[in-house]
Amino acid sequence: MIEHKLIVSSSPHIHDKESISSIMIDVIIALIPASLMGIYYFGYRAAVVIITAIAAAVAAEYIFERITHKRSTVSDCSAIVTGLLLALNLPVTIPLWMTVIGSAFAIIIVKQLYGGLGKNFMNPALAARCFMLIAWAGAMTTFVEPLSGYGADAVSQATPLAILKGTSEGMLPSLTDAFFGVKAGSIGETSGAMLLLGGIYLLYRRVITWHIPVIYIAVFAAFTYLFGSNPTDMSQAYYTLMSVLTGGLLLGAIFMATDYVTTPASKKGQIIFAIGCGILTFVIRKFGGYPEGVSFSIILMNIAAPLIDRLAKPKTFGGGAGNEKK
Repeated sequence: MIEHKLIVSSSPHIHDKESISSIMIDVIIALIPASLMGIYYFGYRAAVVIITAIAAAVAAEYIFERITHKRSTVSDCSAIVTGLLLALNLPVTIPLWMTVIGSAFAIIIVKQLYGGLGKNFMNPALAARCFMLIAWAGAMTTFVEPLSGYGADAVSQATPLAILKGTSEGMLPSLTDAFFGVKAGSIGETSGAMLLLGGIYLLYRRVITWHIPVIYIAVFAAFTYLFGSNPTDMSQAYYTLMSVLTGGLLLGAIFMATDYVTTPASKKGQIIFAIGCGILTFVIRKFGGYPEGVSFSIILMNIAAPLIDRLAKPKTFGGGAGNEKK
């Protein structure tokens, strides 16, 4: 008689060829077009900020794990992604020492102190950006005109979002310039075309799904069109398109609101998450003191993600009212 043994093991039971490092490399590849465009528009200083942020993030992770005697996770490339995302959310004029502190904050405070990759409750790069915005508001809101160089030759310029909000005066870029990136802003948020190209790559590689970025952007656009305060003579449709193409909406919706760790796991939960991000971004942009609201919106929804997961938890297969615990 043949004895059959049932082997019981913990999940996951279905394995995939994708690994953390391969996913992170895909994200890095997807961010290269926006990074190169940022370097083209803002000069060599943009490359220096990007390299500094990445190097500081990797160094912070390596040093912290050595001090705490933890297994090194530098090779999974997640610290590189964090540093790169932070750099793309910074103005080119940011002092490098602030960049180093921001990267260290993202890795040590937001990621490692909560247990490392997979255990942080909010996006490290966005948390670091918000920390830097609160700590050094002046440096974080000083932007220069694209192609104007750096240093004495740089020309300070109000961002399109500040002009749209009515807190600054200036000329808005054309929709074409807004789409391709000829406008003031952070290093990686200027070119919507390059961000969308990176998003298409991630969709093709199945690193992300369309649910969060598309719903996030669509909800924000709908609220902006219906309830946005248009301070200029432009049409509401033009105003809405300009609001979508300027600021960090595309960068946040495609690359940070889709973070595996800090977003709901179910499709229903992701839809709720995306709707929340879109509404909060609109509310903060309309009523907040800052013209931008993407970072704070995503972080607030990151905090709400566990609750959303509970509310959107699918029913167990074969379960029913009779099987539920009293």
